Order: sequence, then C-alpha cells, then structure tokens
Amino acid sequence: MDIVKVFASNVKKYRTEKGLSQEAFAEKAGLHRTYISAIEREKRSIALDNVQKIADALEIKTYLLFVDSK
Repeated sequence: MDIVKVFASNVKKYRTEKGLSQEAFAEKAGLHRTYISAIEREKRSIALDNVQKIADALEIKTYLLFVDSK
C-alpha cells in the first residue's frame, strides 16, 4: 500500500464530499492552500500534527484518512 497515495486520495474525497474548495478547506484547517494542493497531488509528506488538523477540519476520525477504500 502506498500510504501517501491513500492519504492524498482520502483528503480529496472527504473534502469534495463536504463541498469545500481547497482554499476554504485550507482556511478551516489552518493550513495554506498550496500545502493542501501538494498533499492531494502526492507531492508532500505530512507531519502528524497536520494530519490531525486535516481530520478535524473534515470532521472525521483521523484513521479514516489512512484506510484504503480499494
């Protein structure tokens, strides 16, 4: 399993399900839009504290970001 790919896919999936643009989501998470974009494009690894910020902004349990739905 490619954890970066799974994480990126899940962030984008949950963000779009919530109807949030990258900009609105980044603001809600307290992160920069380009950082969110890089995560979703699998160009960035991510610190654990930012994983929690993303899960909190998406209002989901943190582990769901690491579950491969395939």
